[in-house]
Amino acid sequence: MPSQSEKAALFAALHRPGDPVILYNIWDAGSARAVAEAGARALATGSASVAAANGFADGEGLPMAAALDNAARIVAAVELPVTVDFEGGYALAPEGVAANLKRLAETGAIGCNFEDQVVGGEGLHMIPDQVARIRAAREAVGADFFINARTDIFLQAKPDTHDDAKVDQAIARVDAYADAGASGFFVPGLANLALLERVCAASPIPVNFMAFPGAPSAAEVAGVGVARISHGPFPHMDAMKVLTAAAREIYAG
Repeated sequence: MPSQSEKAALFAALHRPGDPVILYNIWDAGSARAVAEAGARALATGSASVAAANGFADGEGLPMAAALDNAARIVAAVELPVTVDFEGGYALAPEGVAANLKRLAETGAIGCNFEDQVVGGEGLHMIPDQVARIRAAREAVGADFFINARTDIFLQAKPDTHDDAKVDQAIARVDAYADAGASGFFVPGLANLALLERVCAASPIPVNFMAFPGAPSAAEVAGVGVARISHGPFPHMDAMKVLTAAAREIYAG
């Protein structure tokens, strides 16, 4: 089995603008094995899916100890690189984020999503505050760990308000986050191809697009320079719909 550092290097190398790595998000060891068997080259959890599968709400409703235990079980179940959606790091202060991400790295995970929204509050962390959090995280986890810095600029705004001004805000954030040590930049909610292309062209680090029903295709987003496509909570939602439909059929019979 590859070492953690070897898996981290493999995962980073999969991020190629125009030829993105596809991450069909999983939520536990069983779903990890199923997606691995389907041909995945790497695996990623989705926080909403992990929380829902364990009976909690998203937004760090799942206790951190449970999130870490779940990550460790997934890593042990597969040989692929595993990155974990770790939301806001379960802390506000940089030193708390650093300690928590170090614990996540100790599970064998080779990366995480780390978002800039104020979990449990409103809006986004100011850029200097988020930079301090990313810098502390980088110092704690070392150079190989893939910190996918997520901005919620576009998720927190209706799609018809997405414009060049918001892209300018996103570019200011990715420049600062990359300087602080971020490995990738995640822009969930942004589906306008022209605006997405602007982000990809300006970003010094690989850009992650989140697929969703009705979104542009993988080929379309690859064409504007995306290096990573993830699927967020939708695989779990689809699986639960199939389960509910099958159970309904049984009980109706």
